[in-house]
Amino acid sequence: MFRRRRPLLRAAVVGGSAYGAGRSMGRRAEQRGQAEDEQDQRIGQLEQQQAPPDQPAPAAAPETSPMIDQLNQLAALNQQGVLTDAEFATAKAKLLGT
Repeated sequence: MFRRRRPLLRAAVVGGSAYGAGRSMGRRAEQRGQAEDEQDQRIGQLEQQQAPPDQPAPAAAPETSPMIDQLNQLAALNQQGVLTDAEFATAKAKLLGT
């Protein structure tokens, strides 16, 4: 009778050990998965913090050429009294190439 019990006992010990090892590996894999999920969340939060805030698109400004910008600057200087009318006319003619 003892001979029959030993193989059964041995099988129970081996099977129980394998079950315990498999369960332990499963828990470790689950913990790793949770740790990776937490890390992904933290990375996502950091990326959101570092990303510049969404800014509304600027209103479409009319395209201006450098020549128009310079003419506007000259006109502003003329209106402020920095340039006389004669100086403004001379600078404008030089800018326009006439």
